[in-house]
Amino acid sequence: MITETVTFATLKEKLAPVFNSKELGEIEAAYNYAYQAHLGKFRLTNEPYITHPLNVALILSDLNVDKTTIIAALLHETINNGNASKEELEAKFGSEVALIVQSVSTLNKLELPDEKESSNIYLRKVLVGLSDDVRVLFVKLADRLHNMRTIWAVNPAKQKRKARETMNVLIPIAHRLGMYSIKSELEDLCLKYLKPDVYEDILKQLDASVEELNDVLETMQDSISNILIEHGINFHIKSRVKSVYSIYKKLEKGKKWNEIYDILALRVIVKKVSDCYLAIGLIHSKFHPLPKRFKDYIAMPKENMYQSLHTGVFGIDGHIFEIQIRTEEMDEIAEKGIASHWSYKEKGTKKIQSMMEQKLEIFRNVIETYKENDNELELNNTLQDDLLGELIYVFTPKGDVVELPKGATPVDFAYRIHSKVGDTTVGALVNEEIVPLSYELHDNDVVKINTNKNSTPSKEWLNFVKTTSAKSKIKAYYSKQDRNEYIENGKMILEKELRKQKLSFNECLSPEKVAKICQDLNFNDISDIYMAIGSFRYTANYIIKLSTEEKHDVHDALIEKVVKPKVLANNSKNDIIVEGKTDILVSLAKCCQPVKGDNIIGYVTKGEGITVHRADCPNVKSNSERLISVAWNELNENEYLAEIFIESNSVTNQIAEIINKATTKNIYVAAFNSNELAGGTNYNVTVKVKNVTILNDFINSLYSISNITKVGKR
Repeated sequence: MITETVTFATLKEKLAPVFNSKELGEIEAAYNYAYQAHLGKFRLTNEPYITHPLNVALILSDLNVDKTTIIAALLHETINNGNASKEELEAKFGSEVALIVQSVSTLNKLELPDEKESSNIYLRKVLVGLSDDVRVLFVKLADRLHNMRTIWAVNPAKQKRKARETMNVLIPIAHRLGMYSIKSELEDLCLKYLKPDVYEDILKQLDASVEELNDVLETMQDSISNILIEHGINFHIKSRVKSVYSIYKKLEKGKKWNEIYDILALRVIVKKVSDCYLAIGLIHSKFHPLPKRFKDYIAMPKENMYQSLHTGVFGIDGHIFEIQIRTEEMDEIAEKGIASHWSYKEKGTKKIQSMMEQKLEIFRNVIETYKENDNELELNNTLQDDLLGELIYVFTPKGDVVELPKGATPVDFAYRIHSKVGDTTVGALVNEEIVPLSYELHDNDVVKINTNKNSTPSKEWLNFVKTTSAKSKIKAYYSKQDRNEYIENGKMILEKELRKQKLSFNECLSPEKVAKICQDLNFNDISDIYMAIGSFRYTANYIIKLSTEEKHDVHDALIEKVVKPKVLANNSKNDIIVEGKTDILVSLAKCCQPVKGDNIIGYVTKGEGITVHRADCPNVKSNSERLISVAWNELNENEYLAEIFIESNSVTNQIAEIINKATTKNIYVAAFNSNELAGGTNYNVTVKVKNVTILNDFINSLYSISNITKVGKR
């Protein structure tokens, strides 16, 4: 496949109307630096390597980004593929450029190590963690778009891996940032390489009717143009056939080809807002509108600044057309997102930058909420809701727009306004009617929150709030309260134990010894020590022992605790019993997900108690000195998460049959996903079970489903 050659002259011509001669000179200096850094290197497409950063910069030029972003795009591969250093880039092009290039270089070294969703989550975390400057994401998205355009040059396995990574990680980010032109092209390219048969089939159906569709579009366009010209409206029209991926999603939901109403679309671009309303009135006067298809996003814009009038009409020869009417500025924002206004040099950009920061904050809220317990299943579900879920737009009494996920409640709305408003919420009115705080909000609702400065959040809210930010702020409020109680309780327990052993507080917990304990246990200060004792993570006696027995480090002391066996009644509340002790922090390993009944072994970790693995877990070395004996507590009836894989030689989706089989066994399915392969389908299913006997029974029962060839625990 031959791609169009792009030169610096191409880019310069595109940028000339936007930047002055001094700025163009700085951009050309960056190009010359990159040219020398990549000289003699070629891509797999057999093009000179410099064509890649040139194309990335050209893609970004369509978004009207600032000079810094263009320069960073030209230089973004000079560290990984040009032997440049951050220090050298900073000296030549400034600290902002150097930081963006370094961040993109780090991101480009990462890729999904496997197909598990946990890997997707990991990469999302890293992406957002490195993207304090949103322009890092601009460059990364443009970088991936050009790589996907030329991915035909790599082997099929890598094509699928990169397409899957793009679909799972980068497209959701482009979606959240409103960069719809990039998002739409990436979706089509990913479908092309992930499901080539489906992609080609849709193309064939489009091609089979492309002449007819283009004729219909042209006739409809002429008809609307005549109406607008007749009434003196200054305009131009864009027409399109719906994207392949959009058609695929409609078909996947069960729609038939002739039921996809907006496969034909026209966009009318006018000069003034008043012309938008005049134009839609004129169009409706000639073409009958579809019921409930009219949307006014001009009077009620989306939170990401999207504005447009939407309607659906019965047009030429009975075809249904989707028509959007907007001004030129509205069209630019709709296609390119807030990025189209991103420039540190322009006036009035604080609002734009603030809104962009809010978008990134959605990611950070998710990460912060789950970083302590790192529940990957729950984290993924939340990311799916926050990044890909359907959105609603509601209003404050003053008319300000608030964007929320579908299913959000007045409490979510309150916390989106401000943490203090959320914490002190006592009631809500929706459309001037009193509603319960668990009420599910809908598009265009007007929400008023009643507060009381003496009120505090309720833990019951966690049962119905939808947004990550609301959940995290409610949990943070109670975590702070609980922490204070634990610290007070821990201090009291420690002082009591010191008196019992007739030891001096000042000697045992001198600044030097507190520092040593904190270093051993990964604590910050003495309040963390109190917290650990008060929450029963460590006993007061254990802390005292670390303080008084200088010869022992934390590992020796912890091992000594558990290797001195003692007769212990089986009355622990823990899932796991460690020989001789019940006061040690114990957790189940995420890598092998042991289930009650599995053969298990304990591993002493630094400052984190004991992690319990399956005895055959490859992550545990059999000769390690840190292995200790552990056992399941037979008195407990808790449930455990277990992930199983299922292989089928059928391409027909069998998820319903699998879930039905689980239901008959009274087994809860927590998550599942499927991966279509040539001649079959693989499934990953996460279930909750009480023990390994029930799990094995369920695994064996799945073989009774036709076409399933292999089942096992991961």
